[in-house]
Amino acid sequence: MGKTLFDKVWDSHVVESIPNGPDILYIDKHLIHEVTSPQAFAELETRNIPLLRPEQILATADHNVPTVNQHLPIKDLLSRQQLQQLTENCKKHNITLYDLGHKYQGIVHVMAPELGVTQPGMTMVCGDSHTSTHGAFGTIAFGIGTSQVAQVFASQCLILNKPKSLRVNVNGKLAKGVTPKDVILYIISHLGTNSGTGYFCEYAGNVFREMSMEGRMTVCNMSIEMGARGGMIAPDETTFSYIKDREFAPKGEAFEKKIAYWKTLPSDADAVFDQEYHFNAEDIAPMITYGTNPGMGMKINGTVPLNKGESDKKALAYMGFEEGQSLIGQPINYVFIGSCTNSRIEDFRMAASYIKGKQKAPNVNALIVPGSQQVVKQIEQEGLREVFEMAGFEIRQPGCSACLAMNDDKIPSGEYCVSTSNRNFEGRQGQGSKTLLSSPLVAAAIAVEGKIIDITKFLN
Repeated sequence: MGKTLFDKVWDSHVVESIPNGPDILYIDKHLIHEVTSPQAFAELETRNIPLLRPEQILATADHNVPTVNQHLPIKDLLSRQQLQQLTENCKKHNITLYDLGHKYQGIVHVMAPELGVTQPGMTMVCGDSHTSTHGAFGTIAFGIGTSQVAQVFASQCLILNKPKSLRVNVNGKLAKGVTPKDVILYIISHLGTNSGTGYFCEYAGNVFREMSMEGRMTVCNMSIEMGARGGMIAPDETTFSYIKDREFAPKGEAFEKKIAYWKTLPSDADAVFDQEYHFNAEDIAPMITYGTNPGMGMKINGTVPLNKGESDKKALAYMGFEEGQSLIGQPINYVFIGSCTNSRIEDFRMAASYIKGKQKAPNVNALIVPGSQQVVKQIEQEGLREVFEMAGFEIRQPGCSACLAMNDDKIPSGEYCVSTSNRNFEGRQGQGSKTLLSSPLVAAAIAVEGKIIDITKFLN
């Protein structure tokens, strides 16, 4: 029987298998940020354990950073302390840090791929659930807790039970205006937020093969939202072209040798998965969420589904919606285009192409938050800043921003925000805030109209 992509990468990183128990898995790359690392560093200090391989660790500041005036001292005490602690820990342990002001600073899951740090066949971890983003490269990447962060610091390994394998196939031709974000929101809305629990998911089919790397990252980013440990897409020529010539990518003959290995990674034709699903691309439409988890999504021109129980009723009551209701015409005062799901240059190109020559609605506060300093540079070079600013959108500096209420960029209580992020839990963007997830294209269109529209009627 053949091996899956996941099997090939996992098995090549097993240091030791414990009989009838977990595996000791070697970790190639450990990404850290200011929020989940301080306690892990403190644990090593307390136990007098040295950090094993600092050269395998890369740090950045992203979650709790301000997105305005990053050149000035940080006003918020907690944020300032977290960043100071990260700086001190990285200096003490000789870890590379991209701090505020550094040309490579950005959201951890945006800056690592764009620098060529993320490569096929690797194992990658970070104290952040959306580490699954890196699986777009054919990488086993997943989020870990603070105690596991300490474990990797000390041993460059983790003790883990091997997850089961799941494959989601999407084939066919996507309709105009359907983006990678819509594809994954559609999948989660049909399978549910627990469908991937205990599994590592591989995405297959021509729809994923035809996606750009940035689109694939959006899909894999949200694997965690269907309960999966992570998501993966087999590396191919699109992957190799994306990595080539990036800052930390292998060069010359070393790169060619890597490609030869990477080409062996895709799942074998006779590989068997523990669970498998199939979807038709033609059934997918631009999506929006109506509830308080990412599985509560619907076609934007559809109606809120009939609720299935008390949790659905609670979610609809929180959101102020009713079953059977169309959301078309619902006023929206906040729009956020950013996060580790949708803050790459392609996302902003998509939004700008719709916005160009238009104005945002006067009732809308619209935030554009690039995922990294490199994306900021691309926005400038491609003339997108002018497009956004002329339309009345506010461009911020890189950070997690309004994805989560951990920094200054919060949505006021009771307000609706159409967001390109990955989670719409109660209070996710601020206490009492109401989040509707969408693609950058849908978010841009709603910002222009000031209300939810049927985007399919607005596309040329």
